[in-house]
Amino acid sequence: MDDPKISVAGIAFEGGKLFIARRIPGGDLGEKWEFPGGKAEKGEGDEEALIREFREEFNTGIRVGAFLASAVFEHRGISRRLKAYRVAFTAHEFTLAEHTEWAWASFEEIEKLAFAESDRKLFPALKNYFNRNP
Repeated sequence: MDDPKISVAGIAFEGGKLFIARRIPGGDLGEKWEFPGGKAEKGEGDEEALIREFREEFNTGIRVGAFLASAVFEHRGISRRLKAYRVAFTAHEFTLAEHTEWAWASFEEIEKLAFAESDRKLFPALKNYFNRNP
């Protein structure tokens, strides 16, 4: 079996809440909430991919911090590895390109939302990390 393709997610955590965004309608993840990020392009490192994705999706900058967790999932028959990193915004002004809204939400609030299953796989490790490193 080939190595899974890489996707990255940026996890911003402030005041006990996580930054999440709701995808635009259409496609497999249409109208689902997610941790922002996306597919790493060929030859692109995880940090580069996250910086590019946040610029494209929110027109904002981030600093990429510690690796937090990973999960393997399948999308359209292709195995992918989702790698989550802690991120911090360099500005809190967002222009939405691929989402209809964004929010800061607690884990308890997120668990009640229609959330991307690939991202949901990260919850146990993220809860554990943020309980120890707020």
